[in-house]
Amino acid sequence: MKFFPSHVYENRRKEFMLKMKSGIVLFPGNNESPMNYPSNTYHFRQDSTFLYFFGLNLPGLAAIIDIEKQSCTIYGNDVDIEDIIWMGPQPKIAELALNAGVKMTKQLSSFGNDVNDALLAKRKVQYFPPYRHDTMIMLSKLLDIPIPELKKNASDEAIRAAVSLREIKDEYEIAEMILAAEIGNEMHLSAMKMVRPGLYEREIAGLAEGIALSGGGSVSFPVICSIRGETLHNHYHGNIINKGDLLLLDCGAETEMNYCSDYTRTMPVSGSFTEKQKNIYQIVVDANNKAFNLVKPGVVNRDIHLETAKVIARGMKELGLMKGNIDDAVANGAHALFFPHGLGHMIGLDVHDMEDYGENFVGYDDEITRASQFGTAYVRLGKRLKDGFAITIEPGIYFIPALIEKWKNEKMHTDFINYTEVLKYIGFGGIRLEDDVLVTSAGGEYIGPRLPITIKDIEKIMNI
Repeated sequence: MKFFPSHVYENRRKEFMLKMKSGIVLFPGNNESPMNYPSNTYHFRQDSTFLYFFGLNLPGLAAIIDIEKQSCTIYGNDVDIEDIIWMGPQPKIAELALNAGVKMTKQLSSFGNDVNDALLAKRKVQYFPPYRHDTMIMLSKLLDIPIPELKKNASDEAIRAAVSLREIKDEYEIAEMILAAEIGNEMHLSAMKMVRPGLYEREIAGLAEGIALSGGGSVSFPVICSIRGETLHNHYHGNIINKGDLLLLDCGAETEMNYCSDYTRTMPVSGSFTEKQKNIYQIVVDANNKAFNLVKPGVVNRDIHLETAKVIARGMKELGLMKGNIDDAVANGAHALFFPHGLGHMIGLDVHDMEDYGENFVGYDDEITRASQFGTAYVRLGKRLKDGFAITIEPGIYFIPALIEKWKNEKMHTDFINYTEVLKYIGFGGIRLEDDVLVTSAGGEYIGPRLPITIKDIEKIMNI
């Protein structure tokens, strides 16, 4: 098990406690999750909040930070002989805790007792929104809160304090993210070299996932690999890829310390783009580059999204798919027929970093609140960028038959959309191009080497 230096975790907890007023804060770790019977489990993934503050990547743990006492305790059980038979010798919890600078440890059974003592003393007991059902059941029993009400009773104070810390990446985190980027690059470059007509999508997805595992961790999310790229999160891998298809590959790696990368490239199965594909692809390249050039501290990320949407709308107008005034088209949301999602999201310990707290806590604040307009409402990260943010930039153009048909029948945005031309692109699929970017005082900086993205470079690597 790898750790950052113990002072990293100690400083995080100190900063967290300074941002909190009173009470205790609960940090339940994750447990093993069975696939089909108890001893056949999914790959274990620790809760990211627990990892951030305590670093222990093991099941069956919990922790409490006591704000008034300025102390913390890790709860867990040492392994017994039956565990040792299957797992080999294991360090004691007290030994592991020292790696995170924690000196106080107790048996896991004491966690509930200590929570109950705090409740009896009428102390404030705070927790983060649970997302696993076993954690929900445990918290519901401990706190006497019905499971459906757990989320709304989660601590806004604790969430805001954690977000304010986790959204700024330190040097140790950036180093891990560069490692994740290097593995993610290898996943994509290997896929580009492998793609050819006659393969199944699953063969490309399997190659990418295997490289992630070989890198010491796992994929940062289930691989998206599809010739039906107009379906934004398409996890079906059963299609045969044929000459003339575009293959969209959206995947990334998670390191042994659980930091993530997330890249998307779209490639021509034949090794060369058709003229029609080139035209759409170049618009997305231009949109990606425009967004990157706008990244700097203090800029509202939703504004970058809208400027990127204008690049897409302008390009579609040049191809005859859109018409009218481009600024008006974007202001009215007409671009969302082709670009219906947000520009990107935060990335770090989670591929969509901290979104277990709720998107609005992570991507918005008191100044910038979520829009209600279709498309713009799906912007995950809308607030002002800060030095130290790690974000994705992932514009795309998609021809979604059901959405096109719906808008056409409802005569949506007829002042801006040329449906006669748009209908000619049914079956085209979708193109998305995604990079991971660190926000610095000087502007945007790619995390790790940037993947090939130009038409020339994509075709070159596919024909090596």
